[in-house]
Formats: sequence, structure tokens, C-alpha cells
Amino acid sequence: MVLVICIVSLVLCVIASLVLGSRPVRFHELIDGLFHQDVDSYGANVVRKRISRTVFSLFCGAALGVSGALMQAVTRNPIADPSILGVNTGASLFVVCGIAFLNISTANQYIWLALAGAAITALFVFGIGSMGRGGATPIKLVLAGAATSAALSSLVTAIIIPRSYVMDQFRFWQVGSVGSATWSAIGTFIPFLLVGLLVGFITAPALNALALGDDVATGLGVRTGTLRLIAALAGVLLCGATTAMAGPIGFIGLLSTHVIRLILGPDLRFIIPMSALSGAIILTISDVGGRLIGSPGELEVGVVTAFIGAPILIIVAMRSKVRSL
Repeated sequence: MVLVICIVSLVLCVIASLVLGSRPVRFHELIDGLFHQDVDSYGANVVRKRISRTVFSLFCGAALGVSGALMQAVTRNPIADPSILGVNTGASLFVVCGIAFLNISTANQYIWLALAGAAITALFVFGIGSMGRGGATPIKLVLAGAATSAALSSLVTAIIIPRSYVMDQFRFWQVGSVGSATWSAIGTFIPFLLVGLLVGFITAPALNALALGDDVATGLGVRTGTLRLIAALAGVLLCGATTAMAGPIGFIGLLSTHVIRLILGPDLRFIIPMSALSGAIILTISDVGGRLIGSPGELEVGVVTAFIGAPILIIVAMRSKVRSL
């Protein structure tokens, strides 16, 4: 039933993304844009332009949803998310360094730098959070992520302020948007998405064992260190690739995973694929909402998800604190 509801919601979100915006599209224009390539009306062209944007938002939402689920499973932290752990900011720093010092400008160049930045930042945050008594506890990981994100954001600002050409290229990307989607960018993104999703689906049963504790998981034959490394790399791959293509969009992993966990329980065999669906739905509907709120312009989707996600994060953190007491 949940799967059917998600699929229906996804279809409705796709239709809304194609029809709604600063220029609403009528039904016959939607049909012309989708099925009648010989029709060259303004409405049909608007629909064709929005198709790539809609596909891109679906893919990015799915990637961020699965990335959040994997990071929460690996760290055993209910509020882990690429944006909260500073991974997005690390990817942003490497991209802005590439723009400023290496003169990069293409999606292929962005994606490798973003992946390197995301991976290094994830390792750094986990290393800092693991220090001291108790190891990598959820609160220590969040604090390490917040501190790292603040420091890296300062470095990003220090690099772009004296370089106006970098600021012009970087400022729109930094907010997080799917509006500049092209089929070329989607083609570049798909291999990373498929590898990350495949690894997430394959590791789900072992991650269920990991949730019982390292000792129990080892007794069940799980190599906990190898599993954490592989699952974390998949999460970083999905997050880094998305950040390179669309900018640092936050809170999708947190929102989608928590919604699914509340409905279906803790089994990652269901959470990971359903987080992909719910992440695609949340990001796509947030993009539509940004277009409607900012009409005749648009509000970037990263701003919309931040407005939605920040209160949810506070609520989740408060509930987690109450349970721990």
C-alpha cells in the first residue's frame, strides 16, 4: 500500500512539475509537449524544457534520500544527513577551489572535485567524532559536522570574495537548484546514481545486522569495518555527485528517511528503496513549490528544503534527546 501511494504521489509530482510554474501549462499543451514533437507552440516548448528539469529533480532526490539512509545506518545516528555532517560543504569547497584555481567549468570536472571533497570531509568528520570517550556517538558526529561545515563555509567565503568572476559562477550553484538541468548533465550523473543505489540495495541486509551492534553483527558473519567503508562510500558517491550537479541541497536525506522509518519501521531493506522514492517526491514537490512561491521568478529548491527541513531537524533532535534520558 505504501509503495502504491508513493508511486501515485510520484506521478502526481511529475505532472505538477511539468504543468505548474511561472507559466502554467494547459492540458493540450502538456500532451503536445510530451507526444507531438512537430508542434512548436510556446506551451509545448515549456513542457519540453521542464522534462529534463523534472527528471533531474527525481534523480537528485532519490540519490539524496538513499545517501541519508546509508549515512544514518553507518553512523547509527538518527539525524545524520549529508548537509548536517558537513559533506555538502566539503564538496562545495573543492568545487569553488576548482573554479578559482583550476579554471574548471564543466559538469564532468565538477563531479570529480565534489566527490573528493565529500569523501575527505566525511572521513575528517567521522575521525573527529570518534575521538574521546564513547567513540562516534550521534551528538559528537553532529557537533563535528556542524563545526567542520562552519569552518569550510568560511574558507569558501574567503576564496570567492576577492574573486568576482568566481562569485558570479558560484553563487547560483551554492544555493542548490535543479533549474539548470540539461540532458548532458543527467547523462553524466546517471552512472554515479546507479552505482550508489546498487551498493545501497546490496548492503541493506548486512546494515540491518549492524544496527544490532558490532559484536552481534560480527557474530552473524558481517565484516563491520568493510561494510561501513563500502556503505559510506556509496553515500558519499550519491551525495557528492548530486552536489556537483545541483549544488548543496540540504535535509532531503533526513526528511525522506524519517518519513519512511515512521511508516515502515527500521528494516533497511525497505527503508533504502523507499527513501529513494520519497526523496524524489520531496525534492520535486519542493521545486514546484519554489516556482509557485517565487512567481513570476522562482525560489531555489535549496531554500525551500532548508525552510522545511530545519524545523523537522529540531523536532527530531528533541525527540531523540527525550528518548536518551
